[in-house]
Amino acid sequence: MGISLSELSSSNFNAMTQLKSIAAKGTGIIAAILPDTTSSLRWADFDAPDLKKAALAAGIPASDIIVQNAGGSDTTFYTDAQEDITKGAKVLLTTPEDSGTGTKVEKYAASKGVKVVDYDRLTLGGSRPYYVSFNNVEVGKLIGQGFVSCVNAWHVAKPEVIVMHGAPTDNNATLFYEGYSKVLQPYFSSGKYVNLSPPYLVGNWTPTQMLTEFQAAYTAHSNANSMVNPNDETAQPIINYLVQKGIKPDTFPATGQDATLPALQAILAGYQCGTVYKPIGLEAQAAVALATYLRAGLKPPSSLVNGTTADIDEHNKPVPSALLTPEWVTAANMKSTVVKDNFVPTSQICAGTFDGKVGMGAACKKAGI
Repeated sequence: MGISLSELSSSNFNAMTQLKSIAAKGTGIIAAILPDTTSSLRWADFDAPDLKKAALAAGIPASDIIVQNAGGSDTTFYTDAQEDITKGAKVLLTTPEDSGTGTKVEKYAASKGVKVVDYDRLTLGGSRPYYVSFNNVEVGKLIGQGFVSCVNAWHVAKPEVIVMHGAPTDNNATLFYEGYSKVLQPYFSSGKYVNLSPPYLVGNWTPTQMLTEFQAAYTAHSNANSMVNPNDETAQPIINYLVQKGIKPDTFPATGQDATLPALQAILAGYQCGTVYKPIGLEAQAAVALATYLRAGLKPPSSLVNGTTADIDEHNKPVPSALLTPEWVTAANMKSTVVKDNFVPTSQICAGTFDGKVGMGAACKKAGI
């Protein structure tokens, strides 16, 4: 049967030791290439160390592990892949900023007999045998459902909503949008909510640019009183901007994703409804597990592949996928999720003030943290 997704833990990497016999059968490097350091803190703070930790736990020698970050450069991403293959990489875990770069890397890797696993983002039109991510339509649904719950809890009688969108070159952004659109469309169609940015703002993953886009929409619609945003990093400068404008806690619903420290503090302070928590350690373990089998020339067990994802550039071709389950985090369940997993240390969450307005120590105490 082999290791299964259900055995993976967000609090430890013990299940990965089951792969040591598989790791011993393989040779060559497993190389991961991450996209950038600006769209999210996760790539450097969680993915990079967790991928290394998972590989070591699986019995992959340290000399056969490479984890890099392309720094937002497509050229660097492709060059890194070439260099890794030259060094002896047998498997690449890739998260390109756009599918064009991803397909270029995958074609090159295929020409050298190297396997590729799409990590977190599906490369549309690609040739990889496997994809590892969270269920990203479900991520979007959680954002939409969390927003609706927040609107009700904060008693926003007539939500006038600025709906944001991630980078159009990232298939994940499309899936997130699909998820929260399904939740929100009935509210817009009925007139209960007003969509101030149909069908959506252009969107991207750059916080400063997202702020600029929001400011333009907010200037055009001074009646706006809520925002749906698919990412904590892009939501934070907007929330800070709103605080400076005098917005009070628990009055302007805003969403996010990734459970970053600033977002967790904004949630406790009453300036963000919630965030989608994706235990990166689970995703890293699943990706390394697949890579360990591929490195040994073996087919991964079905227990590691629990679904498929449609490649819309290949006539909705189903890509075998390891899809993990995300969770919506609010002040009510923060202690039992991100705090329990030590995803962000309590000492950091409860330190200082939020934007000079709310003492985090008191906010943590109120939430039982």
